[in-house]
Formats: sequence, C-alpha cells, structure tokens
Amino acid sequence: MEKRDYYEVLGVSKTASADEIKKAYRKKAIEFHPDKNPGDKVAEEKFKEAAEAYEVLSDPDKRARYDQFGHAGVGGNGGFGGAGGMNMDDIFQHFGDIFGGHFGFGGGGFSDFFGGGGARGGRRMRKGSDLRVKVKLTLAEIATGTEKKIKVGKYVACSHCDGTGSRDGHTKTCSNCHGSGYVTQVQRTILGQMQTQAPCPVCGGEGQVIADKCPHCSGEGVVRGDEIITIKIPAGVAEGMQLSMSGKGNAARHGGVNGDLLIVIEEEKHPELIRDDNDLIYNLLLPLPTAVLGGTVEIPTVDGKVKVKIDKGTQPGKVLRLRGKGLPDVNRYGTGDLLVNVGVYIPESLSSDERKLFEKLEESDNCKPSASAKNSFFARFKQMFD
Repeated sequence: MEKRDYYEVLGVSKTASADEIKKAYRKKAIEFHPDKNPGDKVAEEKFKEAAEAYEVLSDPDKRARYDQFGHAGVGGNGGFGGAGGMNMDDIFQHFGDIFGGHFGFGGGGFSDFFGGGGARGGRRMRKGSDLRVKVKLTLAEIATGTEKKIKVGKYVACSHCDGTGSRDGHTKTCSNCHGSGYVTQVQRTILGQMQTQAPCPVCGGEGQVIADKCPHCSGEGVVRGDEIITIKIPAGVAEGMQLSMSGKGNAARHGGVNGDLLIVIEEEKHPELIRDDNDLIYNLLLPLPTAVLGGTVEIPTVDGKVKVKIDKGTQPGKVLRLRGKGLPDVNRYGTGDLLVNVGVYIPESLSSDERKLFEKLEESDNCKPSASAKNSFFARFKQMFD
C-alpha cells in the first residue's frame, strides 16, 4: 500500500507553521486515539499514521529532507518503521509533551481526557538510543541502488538474562510507586495546591525492580556487542540524505524498545562526471580538427562509455543532451540526463608547418566569424549566467 503524503495525513499545507502542524496532529490524535475507539483497527492505523507524520514534520531537519526527497529522505518510514509496524508505547512516550503529560493508556494525561482507564497502566517504556553511520556510495551505486553490509558496534540485549537484567528473569513490583512507574507530588503554591506527576525515582518509571541482578550485565539488561546489518539503499539518493532503519539502534535497558539506525549518505566524487541534482555534467574538450570536421568521440557515463557523433562546425559552448543517461529520481519521478558541455582545445604552440597552415586559413573568409555567428555565440554565453 502506497504511503500517503504526510501533509495530507494531518490536513495541513506544505507551508504550515510548527504550531499549525502541532494543532493538526493533536486534533487527529484525539479523533483516532485507541481509548476513544476501542477495538477499531482502522482508527488505530490512522492514529499511528498521524503520529508518524507528526514525528517527521515537527522536526525541522526531517521536514526539510522530506520536502526535498519525499518518504525516501526519512527512510520511507518516519523513523518508526511505517504505520503498520509502529509500537504504541513508543508513540505515547515520544509525543507525551503534546498533551501536557503522561500519554499512555490509563494513569492520567491523555486517556483521562476520554475518561478511560485502559489496561496498559502507567509504566514508562524505555527506548534505546539511536545510532548514526555514514555510507559512502559511487555514482554507479546511486544510479542502480545497492545493498551494503556493515558491522555495527552497539548495545545488545544480554543473552544470559534475555535483556531483563535479572539473574532468574523475575522482577518485583516497585514498592515506591506500586507498579505504576510514576509518583504524584502535591505542592502548595500561591495559586493553591498543585499536583504533578513524575517518573518514580526508585524504578526509573518501569514499575518493576530487580531483586537478583544478572552478573553478566550488572542488571542493565544490555552489553556491548556487534551486529552485521544489511542496508538496502534506493536508487537516486544524494549527499547528506538520511535513511533510517527502525529497531536497529542500541538495545534499551530491561527489554525496552530498540533505538533506530540512521544512515547518512556520502557521495564519492566521480573523476569525470559532475552531479547536478538528477542530471550529470561532462565537460568535453574537442580537438580543433574534430570541431571543424566532425567525428565521433567517447563520453563516460555511470555504466560505461558511449559514442557520440560530433557535427562538423561544432562551436564551443554547445551543450549535447544525452537523455536518460543521468540518475534516477529517488521518488521515481523519472531519470535525469547527461549534459555534455563542448569546449574546443586551442594549441598553445605550433610547428612551422602548422603555423603556415593557420596563417593561410586566416586569410579565408570561411574562418572569419559572421555577424550571425557572433550573435549566436554571445547569446549562448549570456545564457550561462541567466
């Protein structure tokens, strides 16, 4: 199923301000929240879709990449693995600030807005930190898309305790918060009593504490390790574009949600071709006789060389366009062209015979530029700066 445009999902224009995007997301989240639509899978998917759209459009950097490259610019999934694979706890933890407090089912905050208790409880779900890696690509790899296998050093779940941090796999309810993960404090102010809610300082918001810590991870549930990760890179990516792989970052303590792997694209410079968006540029320097008499030359492309016919009397500054020989658009909107800028090499030194030949040609009217030729040349020259 094709992913919808994020602006369309939230019902805002592409010029919407941060406040407009936030208000639009709040409206959608209230409309489709699972507490308000129990058992409605369609509403749940729309809730996830809106959260994914907001996660991208509320971040200036991600929004800029999305505006330029579309879904591919943010890994095609907004960092959550797509609407169909989003973790509800992850959404609630990430977007709690939108509604001024705890965002999970039950335990106050958003679910109280609907008067719902819910079965999820108030425990705080941990998330591992994201990792960032750089991947260098050639123009040939960018033209076709590629797969890269990389070895990533990161925190992984402890194999001895399955990431729980407990030697025997058992935990007990925190006596300080009674398993809710949060504690409530009441303070007297000049405006009266104010009630605040914060993560429990004893269990860190998890609602559970470990009685017998795993000796291999010291109760953390994570250890340092390596993972070989296969990264699928779509055709047409560009320098600085950032892709993401959900759940491939650092593991979270005590079996939480893994962080994401962020892949930053680096582009190797081609020895002969210059990239201009999806077009490629090649500067061709013709020998003077070939420019005058015409002929055939070889032009490099990303997938080998092609032969190009040069018409007789080809002028410096002429641009030859090889259609479809550029790079594919990352959003599959077509393929760019290869633009060949023609220059003519003028010899810096001549033999005596060559000098006599040019002196003889200098007297020929055919070697003197006409008024129309002058106008044509300077018109092309002017276009270079328009």
